[in-house]
Amino acid sequence: MILYSSDAEADRVFLRDVLELPAVDAGGGWLILQLPPAEVAVHPAESSGATELYLVCDDIEESVADLGQRGVTFDGPVSDQGWGRPATIRLPGGGRLGIYEARHPTAFDR
Repeated sequence: MILYSSDAEADRVFLRDVLELPAVDAGGGWLILQLPPAEVAVHPAESSGATELYLVCDDIEESVADLGQRGVTFDGPVSDQGWGRPATIRLPGGGRLGIYEARHPTAFDR
């Protein structure tokens, strides 16, 4: 996965230090960050190409509170979408990263 950012260094530091993703320096401060295990879902759309990234958590209120104490800002409150309870993290570079508590079976439930 590649995130494009107008402030890549700030977003790298945020992912490493605030979200506490393990990282290695590939040279010159270029961080490669380890993501948690992942799932992929394919949704129908009028056109192809759009992608979204969501981190999955067990308890959205606990995660939002913990991240808020670390200075993370969110674009609005947690919402209830039926399939899950998402929130949107605002990255330092201006991008957005989803986080949600799943209300559907996950691949990890197997």
